[in-house]
Amino acid sequence: MLETHSATPLLSRTDWIRNQSSYLHNYNTKFENLKAQFEKLTLVRQRVLHNIEVARRNGEEIDEDFQEWMINVDKLIENAVKIFLDERKGKKRCFGGLCPNLGTRHQLSKKAANEVKSMVLLLSQGEKFHEISSRTIPEDISSLVTSSQNPFISLRNYNRYYEKLVTEVEKLMDDRERVQRLIEVSRRNGESIYEDVSKWMMSVGELVDDTRRTFEAFKQKENGRCFIGLYPGLKARYNLGNKAVRQLRAVAELRGEVFDRVSYTIIPPNVWHTSTKVYENFGSRMSTLQGLYNTLKDPNINIVGVHGMGGIGKTVLVKQLAARAERDKLFDVVIFAEVTSRPNIKKIQGDIADHLGLMFRQEGEGERALRLIDRLMLEKTVVVILDDIWTSFNLRRVGVPVGDDHEMCKLLLTSRDGDVLSQIGSQRNFFVDVLDEEENFDLFEKIAGDSAENLELQPLAFNIAKASGGLPLAVSSIATALRRKDIATWRNTLRSLGQPLLNNFSGILAEVYSSIELSYNLLKGEELKSTFLLCSPMKYSGDISIMGLLKYGMGLGLFKEISSVEEARNRVYTLIHELKCCCLLLDGHSNEWFSIHDIVLLVAITIASRDQHAFTLRNGAIDWLDKGALRKCQAIFILDSNITELPEGLECPQLSFFYLLAQNSIMKIPDSFFSRMTQLTVLNLTKMHLSPLPFSLCILVNLRTLCLDQCILGNIAGIGDLKNLEILSLSHSDIKFLPKDIGQLTQLRMLDMSGCSKLEVISPNVISSLSRLEELYMSNSFLRWEVEGLSMEGRNASVNELKHLAELTSLEICVKDANILPRDLVSKLRRYRIFIGDVWDWFSEYGTLRTLKLKANTSIFPKRGITRQLNGIEELYLDELLGVDNVLYQLDGEGFSQLKHLHIQNNSSLQCIVDPTDREPGHAFPKLESMFLHNLRASTTSNT
Repeated sequence: MLETHSATPLLSRTDWIRNQSSYLHNYNTKFENLKAQFEKLTLVRQRVLHNIEVARRNGEEIDEDFQEWMINVDKLIENAVKIFLDERKGKKRCFGGLCPNLGTRHQLSKKAANEVKSMVLLLSQGEKFHEISSRTIPEDISSLVTSSQNPFISLRNYNRYYEKLVTEVEKLMDDRERVQRLIEVSRRNGESIYEDVSKWMMSVGELVDDTRRTFEAFKQKENGRCFIGLYPGLKARYNLGNKAVRQLRAVAELRGEVFDRVSYTIIPPNVWHTSTKVYENFGSRMSTLQGLYNTLKDPNINIVGVHGMGGIGKTVLVKQLAARAERDKLFDVVIFAEVTSRPNIKKIQGDIADHLGLMFRQEGEGERALRLIDRLMLEKTVVVILDDIWTSFNLRRVGVPVGDDHEMCKLLLTSRDGDVLSQIGSQRNFFVDVLDEEENFDLFEKIAGDSAENLELQPLAFNIAKASGGLPLAVSSIATALRRKDIATWRNTLRSLGQPLLNNFSGILAEVYSSIELSYNLLKGEELKSTFLLCSPMKYSGDISIMGLLKYGMGLGLFKEISSVEEARNRVYTLIHELKCCCLLLDGHSNEWFSIHDIVLLVAITIASRDQHAFTLRNGAIDWLDKGALRKCQAIFILDSNITELPEGLECPQLSFFYLLAQNSIMKIPDSFFSRMTQLTVLNLTKMHLSPLPFSLCILVNLRTLCLDQCILGNIAGIGDLKNLEILSLSHSDIKFLPKDIGQLTQLRMLDMSGCSKLEVISPNVISSLSRLEELYMSNSFLRWEVEGLSMEGRNASVNELKHLAELTSLEICVKDANILPRDLVSKLRRYRIFIGDVWDWFSEYGTLRTLKLKANTSIFPKRGITRQLNGIEELYLDELLGVDNVLYQLDGEGFSQLKHLHIQNNSSLQCIVDPTDREPGHAFPKLESMFLHNLRASTTSNT
């Protein structure tokens, strides 16, 4: 007895251990079983959901047992998903990776086994749900069906059954015809027919055929009799009547199925699944992709933008992002719609509706928007991608709820114009830049295939890839076209990529060129278009200067309704910003410079040649231009020309801009060269030998801008005859003497003599005669200012002459002695670089607008108060300022409110920069970004 009692608990423990160990032993099997049952349950759930949709369309009430079953299924599926996610933990190992995590595996295996049991039970219940609702039969038919159960009444109602069946079948056939018409319309619209509708049509066809046989039987039995013809055939009538009743019931049930809709829109496969473009995992793109992904997860951001030039890969990038978001289940619904340069709101609404399975009828734009908003509000999380946006529009007009309307509805926008994204409401924009050189060549090599690995073709491959400028669309177009082509084709391609196109966009980069031209065509206003085209010939090497564009634009009268150079400069900044936002221009190395992509440059030169008769020659001669073309020509740009002498003259009656950049200074210009270019308003001669000046240059009376930069100049007195001249630039020329004839240029608004280090003499009163002068640039130039004021006997100009320039707002100047500066010279200046002393470097690393550098080894200068007179000093250098022991108190007193950079050196008397007893320290230098102190000996920055 004792042995029996002790064996029972031992056996129980053994069974328990065996049972528990089976969870570990069958871990993989149990999970495979769970996945199989999960798939079965999901399929049954989909079938039942389809049935419920049919029932609801027919106005039927869903049984409670079915609703309870659906709730239980959803809970089980949710639990199973959690177990699948936790399965990753079971794959982790312990004890340094030596063995699996047995505890975790045991728990997961047990959960999987329990889930399988519950799923099997629900599957068995789900198979029983053949009918999820009950259909009602019309009362008159129901009464006939009931009466047929009595044989005597059935015989009496024999004819009535027949007549009612004929009537109901005719109605059923009318219903079938109506549904058939709806089906045909739906199919023409590319929609898919509901399965239950197709089954209904099949059932109706079979029933109608069956009733026809019944009708024929009625006619045959109509005269049939029994008992030697004394009585009708009662048995036959009874059987036929019952058959008619059964068919009548079937007809009533079929007619009870009312279809508000017979079809549904086929939701197209997402474009990121069907796209043939291969996304390249380049480092420059992956960082942007990750940034976008993180931003979409940010609950505080609803609208995100992506911008970049045409062909840069914005669409491919957002499709890749959409695929990842869908794979990671970041959103319940991911929608993609293309906007294009000519947006059709109804089409955009239709594209969004297609992704949602929503069908529009004949609603107007407003009604569609409301329906879309209502439909999107049903989705818990959704992202709508609107690609290729060109102009701003109201999102609610399309039907997209954002912000407070639907906090989990995110918008991802792409555009070539960053400003458009901001106008729509983008909270964060991502810029997509060109590929770097290594990525560029890798992409080219991958697409070109074996051809790019050919040793003979490799040097060409590298240069061709480089010519594409890192533009993915250009790289892929070129590489695809060159696959399996011979070396001659490769060489011809490289040559053509460096030359302007001949008035049309064709060849292997036709799509790229046309895309860029579309950006140009959609620019707002001729001023913006002309500015863009003007930038193209200025691209010689490196970046393009804002100052150069300002000079040429003013000479051409490009900027309308401006009254000053400062206003024109502000207009230039605005136009350049807009062109950068459209990705037609790029940032330069500083705010005063910008750049342009090489392929965009080719397109701009081609458009200018085609539409404005502007000819650009690089490393070539001018002789190839025929006379007819020259007569129509409005602009000629000769860049880096290696010719030594120009022809005697060119007949260009409509020419307004002539630009010549010589490769060397030995090029000669004949005296009569400009004689038949009388409409010239802008003339630029760079790196030329112009001593003496060509005679015909001095008769260009319509000239408004003259640039003789980096030229060898002798006597330029003839320029004084150009009375309409507004801008004269002699930058970095070797001019030694500025003659008094220049004083006749009373319309001059800008004089640029920066970098004229050999300039020794400026005739007295020349500068003071330029009464309309607004901007004077003499950096790294003239230093020999006379101490005396206006004097006819002086050999050189005096700084006092500047006092007579009432319009002067911009000044760059260097003087050796602070004592010759007039007290009230600088109070009206908006831009300035004033250097006192002759040891300063004119290079500026900060790019500020207002700079003062002082080297005054006497104690007189601080009392003159130039630092107090200058408005808004941003950059201040102090060197050997005797008598200054308190920078803030003695040099400003107001705290230098605009100062960003302060350099102080070699000041032995300096005691403090800010004395807290004179002023609250927190109010001084509110915008200071950097401070450099050197060789101040015992001085301190403050007394505290």
